[in-house]
Amino acid sequence: MPRYPLFFASLLLAAGACAAPHVPSSDSQVLERLPFKANDPVARQLSGLRAELQRDPRNRDVAVALARRYYGMVAEEGDPRYLGYAEAALAPWWNLPEPPVDVQVMRASIRQFRHDFDGAVDDLNQVIRRDPANAQALALRAVIHIVQARYGDARKDCIALHEVGDPHIGLGCEAMVDGLTGHAEQGYRTLSEALAQARGLTPPKRMWLLIRLAELAERIDRPDLAEAHFKDALGLDITDTFLLAAYADLLLSQHRAAETLTLLRDKTRSDVLLLRLVLAARETNAKDAPQLEETLAARYEAAQLRGDTVHQQEESRFALQVKHDPQRALRLAQENWKVQREPRDAQVFLEAAVAAKAPDAARPVLEWLEQNHLQDKALHALAQRLKGERS
Repeated sequence: MPRYPLFFASLLLAAGACAAPHVPSSDSQVLERLPFKANDPVARQLSGLRAELQRDPRNRDVAVALARRYYGMVAEEGDPRYLGYAEAALAPWWNLPEPPVDVQVMRASIRQFRHDFDGAVDDLNQVIRRDPANAQALALRAVIHIVQARYGDARKDCIALHEVGDPHIGLGCEAMVDGLTGHAEQGYRTLSEALAQARGLTPPKRMWLLIRLAELAERIDRPDLAEAHFKDALGLDITDTFLLAAYADLLLSQHRAAETLTLLRDKTRSDVLLLRLVLAARETNAKDAPQLEETLAARYEAAQLRGDTVHQQEESRFALQVKHDPQRALRLAQENWKVQREPRDAQVFLEAAVAAKAPDAARPVLEWLEQNHLQDKALHALAQRLKGERS
């Protein structure tokens, strides 16, 4: 039962990399106490799948179902450790050069979460060569192209997705590209009309489309519309880390830190959400602000010791806004830009360059902004400040 936030990666949210999957020394070894009550349906589902896989570790259908469930929990909980559990479920096929299609799509999904975009695209190219109508593979490859600013390639996959998979998701995919290439108004209008006329959409699919509309509304400088779409998405009562982070960023940009605290107060398992919580706590002088900051700093330090570079965008923001270290923020933003080039990456980079008084360092982002005619009031304001410093 694929969820579009699961396979279409609306949650490319800088989730942390995981170590190699742990192999328990015995069947009785406890790996982790998951945050569920005994009668929780998710807990029952996981328990049943794990029991089935333990009886037959090479039951591919069960292994893929379990991996998908763990992968979905990364979106729901924001805890990247579930990626390791998903990989462990696929262990019999993980290292095959060309595993079965369903396994290879899951492997690509896990790789993209870890920012191994080249490995993920290699997997997806193989899948699409064998199965040209595989909507999950087309969707995921489109998002990776978008993240890496290959908009022409992304649009081709969006069109193919529309033709062979799901027209609404294909349309949402094209709207994402429109929003990044100077056609945000057109993308917003088309997607808004399509969603208004859509019937029978599943809640996860509707949520994904509402998030896309919110992003487009921000592109066209309509934060009121963006907030309405975020609230509609939240009203579907689906826990999704990307949705919470995106809405929290909108609230923080409007200095509504108290509302951000309310939104995220119990969401500390996710590093992505914890960063927003730290920023809101500092702005409101919350009593636990120092403790939250210390917790997040320790997580970033642990990631560095593991050689995990997935958090660079978020850590750059932390270095600038919390630690007031613009030079470190700029170094992290520069490294992050080598891997992913979304508007949030650009904003972190430009803010760091402004604070570090390093306009020349921002040249790659300024060129990207101009080449793609991106509509974003905040980014253009930062760009003008940097251009002024260079003149």
